[in-house]
Amino acid sequence: MSCIWPGQLPEMVTMQTYAFKPFFPVALALLVTGCAVGPTYQRPGTPEVSAYKEAGDWVTAAPADALERGPWWLLFNDPVLNDLAARVEVSNQNVAAAVAAYAQARALVAEQRAALFPSVTLNGGASRSGNGGGTTNANVAAGNRTSSNYQASLGAAWEPDVWGRLQSVANAAAATAAASAADLATARLSAQGELAVNYLSLRQQDAQKALLASTLAGYARALEITQNRYTAGIAAKTDVLQAQTQLANAKADDAGLQRTRAQLEHAIAVLVGRAPGNFTLAAVPDWKPTVPDVPVGVPSTLLQRRPDIAAAERRMASANEQIGVAKAAYYPSLSLNASVGTAASRVADLFSAPAVLWSLGLSAAQVLFKGGALDARVDGATAAYDQTVARYRQVVLTAFQNVEDQLSATRVLQIQQGLRAQASSAADQVEQQVLNRYRSGQVSYTEVITVQATALNARRALVQATADRQTTAVALIQSLGGGWSSTAAK
Repeated sequence: MSCIWPGQLPEMVTMQTYAFKPFFPVALALLVTGCAVGPTYQRPGTPEVSAYKEAGDWVTAAPADALERGPWWLLFNDPVLNDLAARVEVSNQNVAAAVAAYAQARALVAEQRAALFPSVTLNGGASRSGNGGGTTNANVAAGNRTSSNYQASLGAAWEPDVWGRLQSVANAAAATAAASAADLATARLSAQGELAVNYLSLRQQDAQKALLASTLAGYARALEITQNRYTAGIAAKTDVLQAQTQLANAKADDAGLQRTRAQLEHAIAVLVGRAPGNFTLAAVPDWKPTVPDVPVGVPSTLLQRRPDIAAAERRMASANEQIGVAKAAYYPSLSLNASVGTAASRVADLFSAPAVLWSLGLSAAQVLFKGGALDARVDGATAAYDQTVARYRQVVLTAFQNVEDQLSATRVLQIQQGLRAQASSAADQVEQQVLNRYRSGQVSYTEVITVQATALNARRALVQATADRQTTAVALIQSLGGGWSSTAAK
């Protein structure tokens, strides 16, 4: 606890203070303002990790929380995604709610800080009274009289923040507002990430549909060949039925893709603040997926970049201030009151010197016994702070886990995509060879169906692997707290 006492002030000020002995209690209250009884806030330690285990040979970035993250979605090189992400900033209702919550928190900070200053009030009034004008002997003797009374007063009240309680309340509100700002950043990043994932998933459905359209054309040709062979007496009726079954199943898969695409389009509409009925995204036939290389920051920078970590840390600081608020209740509370007023029977006499009244007072209150309630409040505030510390450390650990998970997924999916590409190429060659052999009567149509199904699954798996790499890149960017500046990544 640190305080400013009279002996620490300049000599002239001290002498003037003692010269006005009647006001010495007031001066003393002013002089001791600034004492702080709460604990000094220090950010608690977190697990130290020198490097990500799953980072491998990734290029290390050196970002910082103060750097402008920028539009990270530009890395996917898609103009439509760029436009949609920009709309999230102004039209997403979850982001709008977070903006309003931040504005509310800032208003609360201003309200709490106002308590540090005196409050001034102006009062005025007028009244008229009389004896009622009755005809009784008493009234006649007194006479029927009426009188007017006018009052005006200016009052001021101030609670000196002797023990730092009001300042602690203001500091707690400021820390809560900073946490609200971090919540806003989290909401914005979450909405942008969800939009990117939904959009990339929609484009994956478009790619799957384009793939199925080509496959359906091939199945239709295979059915025509089989029908001709059956008409010529070369193939059995079962070959025709198998070809029809295969074509119908592929059409059913295509209908399922249409349903999934429609749901993703509706979700995107809501994210950008539009009614689904008024929103449409056209298919892009020549869409080429881009999988960005994401620079990975070292673990120490993660604590600066993630808005959820920043929010948890600021709530921890707010809880620490509440301990000071609770401890201030152990000490006396002081209050200064001053007023100057006037009263007269005529408005013209209201401001004359004889009508002026003034008062100046100092009051103090000290709790002597509350059955342990003050101790309980301090213990409760301390326990609340310990909770925020545990939550802060948990958020940090979860953040490291998220990054490690996405780094591992990124590396594995890159390997899988290469293998899927090899499998798809081989399956395509087998399909063509078996189909040629069927046309020459060397194999049954059952073998054709088998290799065609294998080839289709291999193609779809390749498209899925590419889409998974894109959505994992989005998740990794979110785990790292958003984008990064080009200069910081060098």
